[in-house]
Amino acid sequence: MNTPQNTIQEQGFDLKALLLKYVRNWKWFAFSILFCFIIGFLYLRYSTPEYYITTKILIKDESGSPDLNTGNGVFSDLNFFASNQNINNEIEVLSGKTLLYKVLKDLNLDVSYFAEGTLKNSELYGENLPLRIVVKNIDTAAFDLDDGVLLKITGNNQYEISGADFETIRSDFGKQIKLPFATLTVLKTKEVKFEDRIRIFFNDPYKLANEYNKDISITPVNKDASVIILSLVSPVVEKGVDILNKLVEAYNLEAVEDKNQLAAKTVQFIDERLSYLLTELTDVEKSVEKYKKENEITNVSAESELYLQESGEYSRKLAESQTQVSILEAIESYLGKQETKDEVVPSTLGIQDPTLNALIAKFNDLQLEKQRLLRTTERENPLVVGIESQLVNLRSNILENLKNIKSGLIISLSNLENKSNQFRSRIQNVPSIERNLLEIQRQQGIKEALYSYLLQKREESAIALASTVSNTRIIDKAMADDNPVKPKKILVLLLSVFLGLTLPVALLYVRDLLNDRVTLMSDVENAVKVPILGELIHSEDEEHTLVVQKSARTPLAELFRLIRSNLQFATLGKENKVILVTSSMTREGKTFFSINLGASIALTGKRVVLLEFDIRKPKLIKDLKIPIPSKGITNYLVDQSLRPEDLITDTKLIENLFVISAGPIPPNPAELLLSSRIDSLFHDLKSKFDYIIVDTSPVGQVADAFTLAKQADMGVYMVRYNYTWKQQLNIVKDVLENNKIPHLNVVLNDAKEENAYGYGYGYGYGYGYGAELDEKDNILARIKRYLKRG
Repeated sequence: MNTPQNTIQEQGFDLKALLLKYVRNWKWFAFSILFCFIIGFLYLRYSTPEYYITTKILIKDESGSPDLNTGNGVFSDLNFFASNQNINNEIEVLSGKTLLYKVLKDLNLDVSYFAEGTLKNSELYGENLPLRIVVKNIDTAAFDLDDGVLLKITGNNQYEISGADFETIRSDFGKQIKLPFATLTVLKTKEVKFEDRIRIFFNDPYKLANEYNKDISITPVNKDASVIILSLVSPVVEKGVDILNKLVEAYNLEAVEDKNQLAAKTVQFIDERLSYLLTELTDVEKSVEKYKKENEITNVSAESELYLQESGEYSRKLAESQTQVSILEAIESYLGKQETKDEVVPSTLGIQDPTLNALIAKFNDLQLEKQRLLRTTERENPLVVGIESQLVNLRSNILENLKNIKSGLIISLSNLENKSNQFRSRIQNVPSIERNLLEIQRQQGIKEALYSYLLQKREESAIALASTVSNTRIIDKAMADDNPVKPKKILVLLLSVFLGLTLPVALLYVRDLLNDRVTLMSDVENAVKVPILGELIHSEDEEHTLVVQKSARTPLAELFRLIRSNLQFATLGKENKVILVTSSMTREGKTFFSINLGASIALTGKRVVLLEFDIRKPKLIKDLKIPIPSKGITNYLVDQSLRPEDLITDTKLIENLFVISAGPIPPNPAELLLSSRIDSLFHDLKSKFDYIIVDTSPVGQVADAFTLAKQADMGVYMVRYNYTWKQQLNIVKDVLENNKIPHLNVVLNDAKEENAYGYGYGYGYGYGYGAELDEKDNILARIKRYLKRG
């Protein structure tokens, strides 16, 4: 059972192996970082920098302006400047696509110009633009103009233009040319260079306005201030500055036009009334002149003067009431006309009714707000619909208020007429001539008073029209930051280094994920809890199978000595004479291991015999490069007269190392291995040798090794790095769990640098002096691992 400490240790070993794997592949990381750094440098070198451009404006609230909207102001009756700006509404107006479309058209941005370079194109604008195109009758819908057209300067005054949908056209600057999609004229704005190549794109203004509408950000500074910031990220600073400045200018112009509209309508209304009153006043004056000439009137008696004075006072009041009724009827008529439905209501022109004045002022504000919204939005917009609903209610309220005021004035007129009639009865004695004259003069006075009043209001309206100012104040004109916001140099370089580190990690991970071969000791340890006897490194010498010699101090020879030392712990003190060597498939190093393990044990003075029991494909004798004996195992199994000593051959390569060959390949190897002669062979060999190493067939292909397993004291299962399939470890697990081969151990073969797990098998060895000390240290470490595994 694993304790938490053991778990941490195992995890530590895994982490160590992972780090070692990355360290061994340091060249991958170095190349990846260098490659990504170069890519990042090239990106910074050839990408177009973009700059953050901002402008700040103040939305003025003019409802508190002195002398204009207060009761003491000269324009208090007309309420031209009465407004209370809603900053959210102003932001909506500024972000309207229609307003932005007008800005783009004014700046002629429906055509874009780019200077073609080797690796990138640079946009030309403003002072850098050597030419300008005047477009007429363009139709881009029927043609593919995504790549634009190419204009090439061929001379001081000549150029040629080409595109995907038409052949090259040559012309002079200033001459009109006809393309399949448009008629245009190319104008030269400054000196051009020969061979200059300019890529020209024709933009749809509505689509372009939609794109810029997404790019332009309009935000208030905070909720308590009426200051807003307009910002735009643009690769061309001059172009971005022009767009923001032009947008604010167009917004101010529309605001001024909205205000002027109310004053202009009032002036127009007063002019119409003045023209009508002037005609009436002229007629009355002519009547007075004619009447005096006809009746030769020169003086009026004192008595009639007294009565007439009283009557005149009531007449004056009567005239004022009639004037107010006339104005109310004019306003009522104006509101009732269909053609003035969407127009502002003229001033109440002196009607001293605060409720009516407030209703008309609110009505005019809503009319202006609706007209401003209609410039940037559709009539079906919820804001417009809401305002129209309010206007309908206000119009009804105004008409009802006019009706009430008019009713009151009519009652007053009735009372005044009664009083006036009383005084008329008193002056019945006044000569009819004089009375008629006074009647005419009274009418003249009424007309003159009304004319003077309207003339004064017209002058006030004209002054208001001339003195209208915008409702914004520019705090900061559009300007760009000194450093670009894209690309960020430090961020790109850091990202390059990060990608340079992560790409090799990802590639190594994917490589390991897709690799179905055994590559690490942990692959075996995670698949099956089997003791690992040792690990053999890769040998570059493929011609010589026997690498363990008496004087050899190579790392591979030392690893065999380590495995030899570990054999005494493999069976935990039990007899360990017969060692059966097998694997999952061929070429995993069974024969190589058997030969060199036997040589390593023989060097200690022990008598060792190698049995070539892979009778289907024998290669042990061939690898030893000794003469093939005349008799082998198959001869012994079929010939009862042969004895074991007749089969034993001295290798003469290393003292005490002997071999028994397989003999001829039989037709029935599986049945032959079931012979009872096998028992007698092993019984006799155990009396003559200290160790018997059996080189058998792979258990992943045939079952010969299982037949011989009862003769073995322990089994060695060969697993070759980068060759044995991970799925074949299930065979090892099955053999171990079902005890098909006693005391099974695993030897990992052909380890290379990338397969090292971190225990240091062989990789820490030197040559010559000091190798024995290294071997002892590794033996102790190996003993501890065996004891821990139990």
